[in-house]
Amino acid sequence: MDKTSTQTLETLVLGGGCFWCTEAVYVEVRGVLDVESGYSNGHAPAPTYEQVCTGTTGHNEVVKLVYDPAQVSTRELLEIFFLIHDPTTLNRQGHDVGTQYRSGIYFTTPEQEAEARALMEALTREGVYARPIVTEVRPLTNYHAAEDYHQDFFARNPSQGYCLAVAAPKVAKFRQTFARLVR
Repeated sequence: MDKTSTQTLETLVLGGGCFWCTEAVYVEVRGVLDVESGYSNGHAPAPTYEQVCTGTTGHNEVVKLVYDPAQVSTRELLEIFFLIHDPTTLNRQGHDVGTQYRSGIYFTTPEQEAEARALMEALTREGVYARPIVTEVRPLTNYHAAEDYHQDFFARNPSQGYCLAVAAPKVAKFRQTFARLVR
């Protein structure tokens, strides 16, 4: 019996701008067993990409991570999250602007919430960022998977302009900083 089958898996959902870029990093993390692009924490019952892009559904572009905490901790996943996006820009990541690109941690356990808040406090105390962290930390609500063409987008479109300009550098930064966690 392998290690994963005897462990309890956890789910954590993260919004760090465009889900293509965030997904591209987390598919490479050891211990992350599934990464799915989707929409969460909005009010529309089953939003489409086009609806979410209007900014009127309240949803955030997110990735849902299913992981084995025996292989990768919640803390490590969150440390990666704070490395690969700017948590100090409200409703914006680079050229992507709107509430659907907000920085968000959507927890499924009280322990995940506590870990997120503790890490954010430590980053603030240590002065890691010149501006205040604006990442929202909320329970996961109203999650819906994104359309099939969004899943594994970077892997299927590595030469696409946005992937080359935005996703690839995030993947490289992850590999360099967290080499011990690369699959």
